[in-house]
Amino acid sequence: MNWDAFITCAVTGSGLSHHKSDKVPVTPQQIADACVEAAKAGAAVAHVHVRDPGTGMPSRDPALYREVVARVRDSGTDVVLNLTAGMGGDIVLGSPEAPLPLNADGTDLVGATERLVHVEELLPEICTLDCGTMNFAEADYVMTNTPGMLRAMARRIQAAGVKPEIEIFDLGHLWLAKALVDEGLIDDPVLVQLCMGIPFGAPNDMNSLSAMLNNMPEGWVYSMFSIGRMQLPYVAQAVLAGGNVRVGLEDNIWLDRGVTASNGDLVERSVTMLSAMNVSVMTPAQVREKLGLKKRW
Repeated sequence: MNWDAFITCAVTGSGLSHHKSDKVPVTPQQIADACVEAAKAGAAVAHVHVRDPGTGMPSRDPALYREVVARVRDSGTDVVLNLTAGMGGDIVLGSPEAPLPLNADGTDLVGATERLVHVEELLPEICTLDCGTMNFAEADYVMTNTPGMLRAMARRIQAAGVKPEIEIFDLGHLWLAKALVDEGLIDDPVLVQLCMGIPFGAPNDMNSLSAMLNNMPEGWVYSMFSIGRMQLPYVAQAVLAGGNVRVGLEDNIWLDRGVTASNGDLVERSVTMLSAMNVSVMTPAQVREKLGLKKRW
């Protein structure tokens, strides 16, 4: 049981959820406002993707990150910023019978340096490191993160003094994360996010979660989440399993059946659940101390 837990709010993500709920933030102003809203509701960490303001589609434009970060920092709201570095690893095959050439509409595959331009410029306290390649539910899409790419990214993140949050979608990803730590590419305390229930990674059942936890090295700090209707149950599951909490519109747009949520709604519900379990919700300052983060603003 974790009696002192922090909440991360993943405010927008890169999926097509903006077509399903008008509460999903799209513009830099909306995304920054969502980070502030989540922080005021009790989230210590805001996890940030950016989107094209005109189309709502995912983007990795450094100018968009720059505006979001500036707006959050200028708001005076204390929150730990966690910028995604997952964009730029997307491959979409042409078709099952003709995989090459790749589908140019969905493929966005760039090198380690380009994937980290916004991180090295803006120096958030945390950025993500998706620790493996996997199939998602889409027929011909592959999230691509090779060991060589991850080593190169980890070196740059370490040199920048940013804490990587290692995103673990399956058990082999945890194995790879251990290798990066053993090679000296990730510093203590190691921070991990267990991403459960995402097709076709680790299911969110107890056997799969137990396998993850049984292979978690001692001393690593971990959060966990699931998607859709299982997001809020995983708030309780996370602390019962010794971890921390992630909610937000990246992973789930519903508060109750038929009721769309805001990011603040999901954080407030999480705080209520944790408080009812006598769990203390950590502040940004407490998270910085726990993780040894560098606040640069």
